[in-house]
Amino acid sequence: MGSKNKLIRFRENETFTNVFQPTREEVVTSLFTLKGKWNSDFFKNNNPIIVELGCGKGEYTVGLAERNPNCNYIGIDVKGARFWRGAKTAVENNMQNVAFVRTQIELIEDIFGLNEISEIWITFPDPQIKYKRTKHRMTNSEFLQLYKKILKPNGIVNLKTDSEFMHGYTLGLLHGEGHEVLYANHNVYKNEGAPKEVTDFQTFYEKQYLEINKAITYIRFTIK
Repeated sequence: MGSKNKLIRFRENETFTNVFQPTREEVVTSLFTLKGKWNSDFFKNNNPIIVELGCGKGEYTVGLAERNPNCNYIGIDVKGARFWRGAKTAVENNMQNVAFVRTQIELIEDIFGLNEISEIWITFPDPQIKYKRTKHRMTNSEFLQLYKKILKPNGIVNLKTDSEFMHGYTLGLLHGEGHEVLYANHNVYKNEGAPKEVTDFQTFYEKQYLEINKAITYIRFTIK
């Protein structure tokens, strides 16, 4: 994507009422006023909130929101030019249960209050295979404890990835730390029984993976 197109998308994002782009300073100094108040101050209802971390173009955020109007959905990504598409679609379709936040994943504790979220989706994260340290891997122990803080008790986490490495790493960590694996599948499109929401929505990159018959894996779990 050219820099001109990015600038156009950045400017358009600023006009969307469903897009929030706080500075890092605003977030870490508690100036982001929606923390703990998403239901009351933005969505204006008490419906469950589901968050997609690293939402990319927002396919899951918008797709799930369209299917489940009685739930609220928030896409998180550090790159606003990516989720511009999802935000624009939600605006064009007058979807009142969708929002997007431009911020780093490690700051979500400052975006959401304690037990504010019902469910998290992690869709096709970078498995960080080349790095010996796992600090940026989105299902490492530190991130899981971060998710636990914002999730309601027994809140659900969904991991969908094309990386067998990420799938195996996460399963091993979950079992090793005593978390509860509710469902795990090494190839959701070849095995029956996968939840419909896993196979009915496909991200931009997922469609490319499927064209070359790359297996898509999925884990559904709770953090203890």
